[in-house]
Amino acid sequence: MKSYDVCECGAPLRLMERPTPKPAGTEILLKVIAAGVCHSDLHIWDGYYDLGGGKRLQLSDRGVKLPLTMGHENVGEVVAVGPDAVGVKIGDRRLVHPWLGCGECTVCRRGDEQFCRTALSIGVFRSGGYADHLLVPHPRYLFDIGGIAPEKAAPLACSGITTYGALKKVGPLLHEEPVVIIGAGGLGLMCLALHRAMGGKGAIVVDIDPVKREAARKAGAQAVIDGNAADAAKQIIEATKGGVWAVIDLVGASRTVQLGVDSIVKGGKVIVVGLFGGDITVPTPSFPLRAMTIQGSYVGSLTEMAELLDLVRRKGAPDLPIGTRPLAAVNEALNELKAGKVIGRLVLTP
Repeated sequence: MKSYDVCECGAPLRLMERPTPKPAGTEILLKVIAAGVCHSDLHIWDGYYDLGGGKRLQLSDRGVKLPLTMGHENVGEVVAVGPDAVGVKIGDRRLVHPWLGCGECTVCRRGDEQFCRTALSIGVFRSGGYADHLLVPHPRYLFDIGGIAPEKAAPLACSGITTYGALKKVGPLLHEEPVVIIGAGGLGLMCLALHRAMGGKGAIVVDIDPVKREAARKAGAQAVIDGNAADAAKQIIEATKGGVWAVIDLVGASRTVQLGVDSIVKGGKVIVVGLFGGDITVPTPSFPLRAMTIQGSYVGSLTEMAELLDLVRRKGAPDLPIGTRPLAAVNEALNELKAGKVIGRLVLTP
Protein backbone atom coordinates (compact mmCIF):
# COMPACT_ATOMS: atom_id res chain seq x y z
CA MET A 1 0.00 0.00 0.00
CA LYS A 2 0.99 3.62 -0.49
CA SER A 3 0.72 6.45 2.01
CA TYR A 4 2.01 9.98 2.50
CA ASP A 5 3.60 10.32 5.93
CA VAL A 6 4.89 13.05 8.20
CA CYS A 7 8.48 11.90 8.67
CA GLU A 8 9.87 15.26 9.79
CA CYS A 9 7.74 18.07 11.18
CA GLY A 10 7.51 21.00 8.76
CA ALA A 11 8.95 19.00 5.87
CA PRO A 12 6.88 17.76 2.92
CA LEU A 13 5.00 14.52 3.52
CA ARG A 14 6.92 11.60 2.08
CA LEU A 15 5.55 8.82 -0.13
CA MET A 16 5.89 5.51 1.69
CA GLU A 17 5.27 1.97 0.47
CA ARG A 18 4.65 -0.94 2.81
CA PRO A 19 2.75 -4.25 2.72
CA THR A 20 -1.02 -3.87 2.65
CA PRO A 21 -2.26 -5.00 6.08
CA LYS A 22 -4.41 -8.11 6.44
CA PRO A 23 -7.25 -7.72 8.97
CA ALA A 24 -7.32 -10.06 11.96
CA GLY A 25 -9.96 -10.53 14.67
CA THR A 26 -12.48 -7.68 14.48
CA GLU A 27 -10.39 -5.56 12.09
CA ILE A 28 -11.63 -4.27 8.74
CA LEU A 29 -9.53 -3.15 5.78
CA LEU A 30 -10.88 -0.27 3.71
CA LYS A 31 -9.82 1.06 0.36
CA VAL A 32 -9.81 4.80 0.97
CA ILE A 33 -12.23 6.68 -1.29
CA ALA A 34 -12.17 10.12 0.33
CA ALA A 35 -9.94 11.69 3.02
CA GLY A 36 -10.62 15.19 4.29
CA VAL A 37 -7.77 17.64 4.87
CA CYS A 38 -8.39 19.15 8.32
CA HIS A 39 -6.84 22.27 9.82
CA SER A 40 -5.82 20.31 12.92
CA ASP A 41 -3.51 18.28 10.65
CA LEU A 42 -1.46 21.46 10.27
CA HIS A 43 -0.63 21.40 13.98
CA ILE A 44 0.58 17.80 13.70
CA TRP A 45 2.56 18.71 10.59
CA ASP A 46 4.11 21.68 12.41
CA GLY A 47 4.91 19.44 15.38
CA TYR A 48 3.42 21.52 18.20
CA TYR A 49 0.47 23.41 19.65
CA ASP A 50 0.86 27.03 20.78
CA LEU A 51 0.02 27.33 24.48
CA GLY A 52 0.72 31.06 24.65
CA GLY A 53 3.42 32.88 26.57
CA GLY A 54 6.11 31.23 24.48
CA LYS A 55 5.06 27.75 25.60
CA ARG A 56 4.43 24.86 23.23
CA LEU A 57 2.87 21.43 23.53
CA GLN A 58 5.06 19.16 21.41
CA LEU A 59 3.80 16.13 19.50
CA SER A 60 5.89 13.88 21.72
CA ASP A 61 4.12 15.34 24.79
CA ARG A 62 0.87 13.97 23.38
CA GLY A 63 2.43 10.61 22.56
CA VAL A 64 2.36 11.13 18.79
CA LYS A 65 5.16 9.28 17.02
CA LEU A 66 6.67 9.72 13.58
CA PRO A 67 6.46 8.61 10.85
CA LEU A 68 2.72 9.19 10.88
CA THR A 69 0.07 8.82 8.20
CA MET A 70 -2.35 11.66 8.93
CA GLY A 71 -5.98 11.83 7.80
CA HIS A 72 -8.88 11.43 10.22
CA GLU A 73 -11.84 12.28 7.94
CA ASN A 74 -12.23 9.10 5.94
CA VAL A 75 -14.69 7.21 3.81
CA GLY A 76 -13.67 3.85 2.39
CA GLU A 77 -14.91 0.69 0.74
CA VAL A 78 -14.57 -2.54 2.68
CA VAL A 79 -12.14 -4.85 0.86
CA ALA A 80 -11.31 -7.39 3.60
CA VAL A 81 -12.66 -8.31 7.04
CA GLY A 82 -11.26 -10.19 10.00
CA PRO A 83 -13.01 -13.41 11.10
CA ASP A 84 -14.68 -11.69 14.06
CA ALA A 85 -15.84 -8.52 12.27
CA VAL A 86 -19.63 -8.74 12.47
CA GLY A 87 -22.12 -6.53 10.65
CA VAL A 88 -19.94 -5.43 7.76
CA LYS A 89 -19.24 -7.02 4.39
CA ILE A 90 -16.96 -6.55 1.41
CA GLY A 91 -18.21 -3.77 -0.84
CA ASP A 92 -19.79 -1.66 1.91
CA ARG A 93 -18.97 2.04 1.82
CA ARG A 94 -18.50 3.42 5.31
CA LEU A 95 -17.60 6.62 7.14
CA VAL A 96 -14.91 5.97 9.76
CA HIS A 97 -15.32 7.39 13.27
CA PRO A 98 -11.69 8.25 14.07
CA TRP A 99 -11.81 9.14 17.78
CA LEU A 100 -10.82 5.79 19.27
CA GLY A 101 -10.03 4.90 22.86
CA CYS A 102 -9.02 1.64 24.49
CA GLY A 103 -12.63 0.42 24.39
CA GLU A 104 -12.41 -1.09 27.85
CA CYS A 105 -12.12 1.65 30.50
CA THR A 106 -15.05 3.34 32.26
CA VAL A 107 -14.94 6.31 29.89
CA CYS A 108 -15.06 4.08 26.80
CA ARG A 109 -17.79 1.86 28.21
CA ARG A 110 -20.04 4.88 28.68
CA GLY A 111 -19.52 5.75 25.01
CA ASP A 112 -17.04 8.63 25.30
CA GLU A 113 -14.00 7.05 23.66
CA GLN A 114 -12.82 10.49 22.55
CA PHE A 115 -11.96 11.21 26.21
CA CYS A 116 -10.08 7.97 26.85
CA ARG A 117 -6.69 8.39 28.51
CA THR A 118 -5.30 5.85 26.05
CA ALA A 119 -6.04 7.81 22.88
CA LEU A 120 -5.74 5.77 19.68
CA SER A 121 -7.30 8.20 17.23
CA ILE A 122 -6.97 7.41 13.54
CA GLY A 123 -4.64 9.81 11.75
CA VAL A 124 -3.18 11.03 15.06
CA PHE A 125 -2.01 8.06 17.12
CA ARG A 126 -2.43 5.38 14.46
CA SER A 127 -2.28 5.40 10.66
CA GLY A 128 -4.91 7.49 8.92
CA GLY A 129 -6.39 8.02 5.50
CA TYR A 130 -3.67 9.87 3.60
CA ALA A 131 -3.19 6.47 2.01
CA ASP A 132 -4.83 4.08 -0.40
CA HIS A 133 -5.82 1.65 2.39
CA LEU A 134 -6.88 2.05 6.03
CA LEU A 135 -7.14 -0.56 8.79
CA VAL A 136 -9.97 -0.03 11.31
CA PRO A 137 -9.98 -2.07 14.56
CA HIS A 138 -13.72 -2.75 14.97
CA PRO A 139 -16.99 -2.46 13.02
CA ARG A 140 -18.47 -0.12 15.66
CA TYR A 141 -16.37 2.67 14.16
CA LEU A 142 -17.97 2.31 10.72
CA PHE A 143 -21.12 4.20 9.71
CA ASP A 144 -23.26 3.71 6.61
CA ILE A 145 -23.24 6.83 4.42
CA GLY A 146 -26.21 5.75 2.34
CA GLY A 147 -26.44 7.79 -0.83
CA ILE A 148 -24.19 10.64 0.34
CA ALA A 149 -21.26 11.29 -1.99
CA PRO A 150 -18.03 10.12 -0.29
CA GLU A 151 -16.35 13.53 -0.62
CA LYS A 152 -19.33 15.13 1.18
CA ALA A 153 -19.50 12.42 3.83
CA ALA A 154 -15.80 12.37 4.77
CA PRO A 155 -15.76 15.79 6.53
CA LEU A 156 -18.54 14.61 8.84
CA ALA A 157 -15.94 12.50 10.70
CA CYS A 158 -14.32 15.62 12.18
CA SER A 159 -15.69 18.91 10.84
CA GLY A 160 -19.23 17.57 11.17
CA ILE A 161 -19.04 15.75 14.51
CA THR A 162 -16.94 18.53 16.06
CA THR A 163 -19.36 21.32 15.22
CA TYR A 164 -22.39 19.13 15.98
CA GLY A 165 -20.95 18.44 19.45
CA ALA A 166 -20.30 22.16 19.99
CA LEU A 167 -23.80 23.14 18.90
CA LYS A 168 -25.33 20.61 21.29
CA LYS A 169 -23.51 22.36 24.15
CA VAL A 170 -25.46 25.54 23.42
CA GLY A 171 -28.53 23.73 24.76
CA PRO A 172 -32.20 24.76 24.35
CA LEU A 173 -31.25 28.39 23.66
CA LEU A 174 -30.04 27.20 20.23
CA HIS A 175 -33.68 27.48 19.12
CA GLU A 176 -34.41 30.74 20.93
CA GLU A 177 -31.36 32.98 20.58
CA PRO A 178 -28.82 33.65 17.80
CA VAL A 179 -25.34 32.19 18.23
CA VAL A 180 -22.03 33.69 17.20
CA ILE A 181 -19.70 31.47 15.16
CA ILE A 182 -16.10 32.67 15.06
CA GLY A 183 -14.33 31.36 11.96
CA ALA A 184 -15.80 30.85 8.50
CA GLY A 185 -13.43 28.20 7.18
CA GLY A 186 -14.40 24.56 6.72
CA LEU A 187 -15.54 24.23 10.33
CA GLY A 188 -17.44 27.50 10.26
CA LEU A 189 -19.43 26.72 7.12
CA MET A 190 -20.14 23.21 8.42
CA CYS A 191 -21.28 24.68 11.75
CA LEU A 192 -23.54 27.14 9.95
CA ALA A 193 -25.13 24.37 7.88
CA LEU A 194 -25.68 22.08 10.88
CA HIS A 195 -27.01 24.99 12.96
CA ARG A 196 -29.69 25.49 10.35
CA ALA A 197 -30.44 21.75 10.12
CA MET A 198 -30.80 21.57 13.93
CA GLY A 199 -33.38 24.36 13.90
CA GLY A 200 -31.14 27.14 15.17
CA LYS A 201 -32.71 30.59 15.27
CA GLY A 202 -29.88 32.46 13.54
CA ALA A 203 -26.13 32.78 13.37
CA ILE A 204 -23.71 35.70 13.24
CA VAL A 205 -20.37 34.74 11.72
CA VAL A 206 -17.04 36.44 12.51
CA ASP A 207 -13.95 36.13 10.32
CA ILE A 208 -11.01 38.34 9.37
CA ASP A 209 -11.11 37.24 5.71
CA PRO A 210 -13.65 39.13 3.55
CA VAL A 211 -13.88 36.23 1.10
CA LYS A 212 -14.81 33.84 3.89
CA ARG A 213 -17.26 36.35 5.35
CA GLU A 214 -18.97 36.54 1.97
CA ALA A 215 -19.08 32.72 1.80
CA ALA A 216 -20.77 32.70 5.22
CA ARG A 217 -23.26 35.35 4.10
CA LYS A 218 -24.15 33.29 1.03
CA ALA A 219 -24.48 30.22 3.26
CA GLY A 220 -27.18 31.90 5.34
CA ALA A 221 -25.50 33.89 8.13
CA GLN A 222 -27.85 36.61 9.36
CA ALA A 223 -24.86 38.94 9.74
CA VAL A 224 -21.09 38.81 9.23
CA ILE A 225 -18.50 40.79 11.19
CA ASP A 226 -14.83 41.50 10.59
CA GLY A 227 -12.93 39.99 13.51
CA ASN A 228 -10.16 42.56 13.02
CA ALA A 229 -12.50 45.49 13.55
CA ALA A 230 -11.67 47.48 16.68
CA ASP A 231 -15.36 47.49 17.60
CA ALA A 232 -16.07 43.83 16.74
CA ALA A 233 -17.47 43.12 20.22
CA LYS A 234 -19.67 46.21 20.03
CA GLN A 235 -20.98 45.08 16.64
CA ILE A 236 -21.86 41.65 18.07
CA ILE A 237 -23.61 43.23 21.06
CA GLU A 238 -25.61 45.54 18.79
CA ALA A 239 -26.49 42.73 16.37
CA THR A 240 -27.78 40.60 19.26
CA LYS A 241 -29.56 43.51 20.98
CA GLY A 242 -27.48 43.50 24.13
CA GLY A 243 -25.09 40.58 23.87
CA VAL A 244 -25.01 36.97 22.76
CA TRP A 245 -25.88 33.91 24.85
CA ALA A 246 -23.46 31.54 23.14
CA VAL A 247 -20.26 31.94 21.14
CA ILE A 248 -18.71 28.98 19.31
CA ASP A 249 -15.05 29.81 18.71
CA LEU A 250 -13.72 27.64 15.90
CA VAL A 251 -10.39 29.49 15.82
CA GLY A 252 -9.26 29.30 19.44
CA ALA A 253 -6.75 32.16 19.35
CA SER A 254 -6.15 34.55 22.24
CA ARG A 255 -7.94 37.33 20.42
CA THR A 256 -10.98 35.27 19.37
CA VAL A 257 -11.60 33.78 22.82
CA GLN A 258 -11.32 37.27 24.32
CA LEU A 259 -13.79 38.56 21.73
CA GLY A 260 -16.21 35.86 22.80
CA VAL A 261 -15.82 36.75 26.48
CA ASP A 262 -16.35 40.44 25.68
CA SER A 263 -19.52 39.71 23.67
CA ILE A 264 -21.59 37.43 25.91
CA VAL A 265 -24.39 38.47 28.25
CA LYS A 266 -24.57 37.58 31.93
CA GLY A 267 -25.01 33.81 32.04
CA GLY A 268 -23.50 33.43 28.58
CA LYS A 269 -21.18 30.73 27.29
CA VAL A 270 -18.03 30.66 25.14
CA ILE A 271 -17.43 27.24 23.61
CA VAL A 272 -13.83 26.91 22.43
CA VAL A 273 -13.20 24.42 19.63
CA GLY A 274 -10.27 25.77 17.61
CA LEU A 275 -6.62 25.00 18.29
CA PHE A 276 -4.94 28.09 16.85
CA GLY A 277 -3.26 28.75 20.20
CA GLY A 278 -2.41 31.44 22.70
CA ASP A 279 -3.78 32.32 26.12
CA ILE A 280 -6.10 34.80 27.81
CA THR A 281 -6.39 36.34 31.26
CA VAL A 282 -9.83 36.46 32.84
CA PRO A 283 -10.41 38.00 36.29
CA THR A 284 -11.72 35.21 38.49
CA PRO A 285 -14.56 37.38 39.94
CA SER A 286 -15.93 37.58 36.40
CA PHE A 287 -16.97 33.95 36.52
CA PRO A 288 -19.48 34.33 39.38
CA LEU A 289 -20.36 37.99 38.75
CA ARG A 290 -21.14 37.35 35.09
CA ALA A 291 -22.19 33.72 35.67
CA MET A 292 -20.27 32.93 32.51
CA THR A 293 -18.93 29.66 31.16
CA ILE A 294 -15.81 29.09 29.10
CA GLN A 295 -16.08 25.53 27.90
CA GLY A 296 -13.91 23.37 25.68
CA SER A 297 -15.45 21.06 23.11
CA TYR A 298 -13.47 18.15 21.71
CA VAL A 299 -14.78 16.27 18.64
CA GLY A 300 -17.67 13.90 19.52
CA SER A 301 -18.78 10.47 20.69
CA LEU A 302 -19.94 7.40 18.81
CA THR A 303 -23.48 8.22 19.92
CA GLU A 304 -23.18 11.75 18.55
CA MET A 305 -21.83 10.38 15.27
CA ALA A 306 -24.95 8.23 14.97
CA GLU A 307 -27.10 11.26 15.79
CA LEU A 308 -25.31 13.34 13.18
CA LEU A 309 -25.76 10.71 10.46
CA ASP A 310 -29.44 10.49 11.35
CA LEU A 311 -29.74 14.29 11.06
CA VAL A 312 -28.00 14.20 7.67
CA ARG A 313 -30.30 11.45 6.44
CA ARG A 314 -33.34 13.54 7.43
CA LYS A 315 -32.10 16.99 6.38
CA GLY A 316 -29.56 16.22 3.66
CA ALA A 317 -25.78 16.54 3.57
CA PRO A 318 -24.41 19.93 4.71
CA ASP A 319 -24.09 22.19 1.70
CA LEU A 320 -20.56 23.57 1.79
CA PRO A 321 -17.92 23.97 -0.91
CA ILE A 322 -15.86 20.79 -1.39
CA GLY A 323 -12.69 20.75 -3.47
CA THR A 324 -11.09 17.43 -4.39
CA ARG A 325 -7.42 16.65 -4.96
CA PRO A 326 -5.58 13.44 -5.84
CA LEU A 327 -3.67 11.78 -2.99
CA ALA A 328 -0.37 12.71 -4.63
CA ALA A 329 -1.28 16.40 -4.23
CA VAL A 330 -1.49 16.16 -0.43
CA ASN A 331 1.43 18.55 0.15
CA GLU A 332 -0.09 21.15 -2.15
CA ALA A 333 -3.43 20.75 -0.35
CA LEU A 334 -1.86 21.26 3.08
CA ASN A 335 0.02 24.34 1.89
CA GLU A 336 -3.15 25.75 0.35
CA LEU A 337 -4.97 25.24 3.65
CA LYS A 338 -2.11 26.74 5.66
CA ALA A 339 -2.13 29.83 3.44
CA GLY A 340 -5.84 30.36 4.21
CA LYS A 341 -6.87 29.90 0.58
CA VAL A 342 -9.43 27.14 1.12
CA ILE A 343 -13.14 27.98 1.14
CA GLY A 344 -15.00 25.03 2.64
CA ARG A 345 -13.12 21.74 2.65
CA LEU A 346 -10.46 19.96 0.61
CA VAL A 347 -10.83 16.19 0.23
CA LEU A 348 -8.21 13.80 -1.12
CA THR A 349 -9.48 11.09 -3.47
CA PRO A 350 -6.90 8.26 -3.54
